[in-house]
Amino acid sequence: MKAALSELLARIPGPPSAQWPQGERYVQVLAHGTMSAGFYAPLGHDPQQPHARDEIYIIHAGSAEILIAQERHPCAPGDVFFVGAGVVHRFENLSVDFATWAVFWGPSGGESA
Repeated sequence: MKAALSELLARIPGPPSAQWPQGERYVQVLAHGTMSAGFYAPLGHDPQQPHARDEIYIIHAGSAEILIAQERHPCAPGDVFFVGAGVVHRFENLSVDFATWAVFWGPSGGESA
C-alpha cells in the first residue's frame, strides 16, 4: 500500500459536514486490519472528540499545542504523540500550515498496558 502526500492534499478540504461546514480536514490514507492511517490538517480550530481506539500523531508541518488529558505539549514537525482510546485531546494555537499524520489501531477501548 502507498499514499502520496500530493494526492491527499488535493482531497482536503473534503465535503462539508456538520463538524466541518467548510469542508472535511481529515482524509484516510491506508487501512489494514485494525490499523488505519490518515492525514489531518485542521484550519483555525480542532473540533475532534475522543476516539474509540488508540492513536499516534506524527506532526508533519507547522506548529501547534496538543492538549492531552489536560496536559499541554508544544508540537513541531517530527514530534510524535500517543493518545489512548477515550482520552480527551485536541490541537490548539494552530499555525495556518499545521498538519499531522494520525494512526489508529487496536480494539475499541484501546489495548491494555
